[in-house]
Amino acid sequence: MHPTRWELSHMVDLQAAANSLVISQQIMELHHKKHHNTYVTALNAAEQAYAKASTPKERIALQAALRFNGGGRINLTGHINHSLFWKNLAPAASEKKGNGGVLKDGPLKNAIVESFGTFDNFKKEFNTTTAGIQGSGWGWLGLNPTTKRLEITTTSNQDPLLTHVPVIGVDIWEHAF
Repeated sequence: MHPTRWELSHMVDLQAAANSLVISQQIMELHHKKHHNTYVTALNAAEQAYAKASTPKERIALQAALRFNGGGRINLTGHINHSLFWKNLAPAASEKKGNGGVLKDGPLKNAIVESFGTFDNFKKEFNTTTAGIQGSGWGWLGLNPTTKRLEITTTSNQDPLLTHVPVIGVDIWEHAF
């Protein structure tokens, strides 16, 4: 059995978007190359060590490390969360280099307006909710599978969004910005 080889997600092309990011290029590169890469590297190492374990005793001894490194606490979910985060980014439309920050007409805009009244109401509520995160966590726009409406929620640390279908995830960790 070969462990899954996780790879670092591709980030938006920062060279093309360098002057249009609201978040500095330096912070984004640090976030991608250091923090996200650490999750991927540790996850791969934990899975490789588990695959090499030849006895049940060795596998049991690795369980604590797997729980922390890859079993859903930090590295696996950190990788998944950040992979979505990078896909959410686009150069700012205000700089005429992309369409970031512009919500075009379509199903997402319709769902946001239905759930929050206006796009501005959504932004205010999202900013207010995520500003309340103490320390480390994520702000999410997710689809509630029961009500079929978009809702804003938060998770602590690198915990994934399990109660909703994630649409947008924003890293609110202290190192993020």
